[in-house]
Amino acid sequence: MAEVQAEMVANVWKVVAAQGDTVAVGDTIVILESMKMEIPVLTEDAGTITDLRVAEGDVVQEGDVIAVID
Repeated sequence: MAEVQAEMVANVWKVVAAQGDTVAVGDTIVILESMKMEIPVLTEDAGTITDLRVAEGDVVQEGDVIAVID
């Protein structure tokens, strides 16, 4: 099981993946927005998203878990 964490304080601009989706290394799960820049959050592990913990419009803090991949 792997956790995908936010690397900075940002707004969740767009959720690209959904719980239950199968992802490969390097797939985009969500796109964050900070200071008018769009930052894709990429997976570092392949597997299935078992828990997606953010929604569009949420604010994440550095270290917050965005998703869990199993």
